[in-house]
Amino acid sequence: MYQVKIAPSILAGDYAKMGDTVRLLGENGADMVHCDVMDGNFVPPITFGAQMVKSIRPYTNLSLDCHLMVANPEKQIELFAAAGADVISVHVEACSGALLKTMKRIRELGVKAAAVVNPATAIEEIFPAVEFADMLLVMSVVPGWGGQKFIPESLKKIETLREFCLKNGKGELDIEVDGGINEGNVKSVISAGANVIVAGSAVFRSENMAETIARLRGV
Repeated sequence: MYQVKIAPSILAGDYAKMGDTVRLLGENGADMVHCDVMDGNFVPPITFGAQMVKSIRPYTNLSLDCHLMVANPEKQIELFAAAGADVISVHVEACSGALLKTMKRIRELGVKAAAVVNPATAIEEIFPAVEFADMLLVMSVVPGWGGQKFIPESLKKIETLREFCLKNGKGELDIEVDGGINEGNVKSVISAGANVIVAGSAVFRSENMAETIARLRGV
């Protein structure tokens, strides 16, 4: 069984108190901090950039999992590496055929590299990244907005990706899933083969953050 990790998304946090928000995640049992970076181009909304990552870095020892929902991510990765990112995830759809080159550059900067695939993209498009990735991310909602409902067809994509990893000697690779995950569906997501769970609304809107994180982990 893979180690399940919970990576709450600060997209659902209080932007006016983001340092305290990140600190609380660590105190309440989170494993990673998921930073949803949106540029108003690759996805319509704009959230924040490397400056936010640099600002929250002193508030936590947790891994900062920076999910770049941006066009031309190769222009941003050095900024996020310098800001203190531990993982940088780039979209298959945004890399214009240069996914592996971009991931290689992320690793050269001393940061873990991850590849992301959108719901409308065939899961096979991420297969070439398996050999080079530190993590893979399956979007289970259309990227750009928090609070969406989980797309059920994502489960089959997770299963297919985990099977491919197992067949190619990468069975222990982290598979992250982002979008619409809550206590009602997290078991099916983990059973499908995911082990890194992004949860925004489910964590930040809960009455007891620590208990919610523990239940999402299956404790």
